[in-house]
Amino acid sequence: MDIVLIRHPAVALDAGVCYGQSDIALAEDVEVSSTVLALKLATLQVPAPRVFISSPLMRCSALAAAMANDFGCALSHDDRLQEMNFGDWEQQRWDAIDRALLDDWAANFEHARAHGGESVAQFVARVRAWFDAFAQTRELSPAYVVTHAGVMRAIASLALDVPLERCLRWSLEMTGIVWLRKDEGSQQWSLVRWNA
Repeated sequence: MDIVLIRHPAVALDAGVCYGQSDIALAEDVEVSSTVLALKLATLQVPAPRVFISSPLMRCSALAAAMANDFGCALSHDDRLQEMNFGDWEQQRWDAIDRALLDDWAANFEHARAHGGESVAQFVARVRAWFDAFAQTRELSPAYVVTHAGVMRAIASLALDVPLERCLRWSLEMTGIVWLRKDEGSQQWSLVRWNA
């Protein structure tokens, strides 16, 4: 079973702004991004998709729609694939957020909700619900999933049984590809590509 996670392209927002579940448009033409990603996937010899699954946020759904059309695949959306909800911090500059609140969040990383949105534990539980359901549906493989960096790291953490804090340190660029494969015999997931 193969799952290919694709991070959305750059958004039309200044760097350094928190935009978790804010619905922000892409900075560049989606057709260009789709073509570039298709070439990258072919170069990496990633198996062609059977389905596309996407976060409903437009920065993912626009790319997923273009790619699904190009590949001639079905496309579905799932709210559980949205980025973490940062509540009151959404669309604020990270350096403008009260340092004490950020420190409190870091001190209780898993459960703090200083921003009023989701805690990391709530976010991971949401992503886990999607991933556990997906892992039971072999007919969807290979699936291309267009989503967000936080979701991709959470899925990698769950699949590879690696602490999320460790996955957060792994570089993941815009349009980065994470390819995971589940061995049907051992039922173990392995990492084929990270940030390709």
